[in-house]
Order: sequence, then C-alpha cells, then structure tokens
Amino acid sequence: MSRIVRIPILPFKISNAHLLLGSKGAVLIDAGLPGTVPKIEKALSKNGLSFKDLTAIVITHAHVDHAGGAAELRERSRAPLIAHEDDLPYYKRERPMTFCPTGWAGRVFFRTPLPHEPYTAFEPDILLSNNDTLDLSPYGVTGTVKHTPGHTKGSVSVELEHNQAMVGDLLASGIFIGGLIRTGHAIRPPFEDDPRAVSRELLRLIDAGFDRFHVGHGGALDYREVRRHAEALARTSAVR
Repeated sequence: MSRIVRIPILPFKISNAHLLLGSKGAVLIDAGLPGTVPKIEKALSKNGLSFKDLTAIVITHAHVDHAGGAAELRERSRAPLIAHEDDLPYYKRERPMTFCPTGWAGRVFFRTPLPHEPYTAFEPDILLSNNDTLDLSPYGVTGTVKHTPGHTKGSVSVELEHNQAMVGDLLASGIFIGGLIRTGHAIRPPFEDDPRAVSRELLRLIDAGFDRFHVGHGGALDYREVRRHAEALARTSAVR
C-alpha cells in the first residue's frame, strides 16, 4: 500500500501537495506555488528521499497553487510531469487562467494577487486526452490517474488502492478557501468551472467504492461527507 504524506504548501492546511510513497518509487501529487519547492524537498528529506527518488509528478490542474512549481521540480528531479491536455494552454501560458468564483470567498480571493501569480511555462511529458487513464505502477505506486473534469476542464484525480482518492480541488474542506478549522466539513473550492461535472465525478468515485478523499485545500474527507456535498452541489447547480 502506498503511504500518503501531506506536504503543507501554506500553513493550516490552506494549500497542500501530497507525496505517494510506494514500494518502488515516490510520486508527487501537485507542485505547489512558485518558490515553495524547498518545502517539497524538506518533505522528501524527512522520509529519507531526495529529488532523484521522485519517479513522476502528477499535476491535478493548472491553477498556480498546484502547477506553479512544476517546471522547477522537473528540472531538479528529472521526473516526468503528468497532466491532462485540456489544461495545456494554461500550462504553456498561452492563455490566461479563467476563474469562476463559487461564492463570497472566491470573489474575495479573486481580488488578491495569489490566484493570478505567474509561473514558469511548461509542457507536460505525459498528456492524457479525453478519458484516458494512466497506470502508475511503472512509477512504483499502485494507482491510476483519471480525467475528472469540473474544477477545471483538465482536472485529474488519482485513484489509489484501499479505496483512497486524491482529488485535487474537486472539493475542499474547512472554511474560506479551505483549511484553518472544520477540516472535516466539505466545501466548494473558491473557483469551480462546472459544478454539475464535479458532482458527477464525486458520486462516480463514491459509487466505485472510494471512501477516503484527499484534497488540495483542507483535510481528508470520508465518503459520507463527500456524498452530502456532491448531492447538495447537484441540487444547487440544477437551479442556477
């Protein structure tokens, strides 16, 4: 079984990357903000690893807090970057990132500099297209990368053994943009392109038996809380 190590990119679980430690490799889920690569290096070191031990880096979507350190991490680790082609124009910085605020927190956050912070353009080494899946076992981890659109068009998640899923920003937990307090309570992330698609993907994962959901903002959630959120999201989006 892969061991999941949460890497706090910002304090209080406001923003997280995750490290998957398998029997034959270490896979990083998300690359953090620009300038936060030393935090990932520290997490590797605490587990007796270095950048050379990274076998792959999965970028769940193109927002700066998930993709901002990708170019530097690839340069330092030589690990391939894995992402979905529907977010490629943003990774390559060919198109400005779009944001659909989900409420007052998103509108406030949108007015701050952080979501708009630039990052070094890159082109992923492995691009999923449409509903492609990618087996992570060649990288030493038992799991599959799958397209789970909704947060952004090109969002992906990682489905792991023992019914655990790494879902990026399909949902968050806590308050404001996630984290701080009440991290067992699911909320919408500050931005979300297609709430109906998010609801469908979360319910699909639950129906497939996944019962533990690791998120980019806040703490991990169990399936009951995720189902509550997904069903409420479906009702909300149906009346928009």
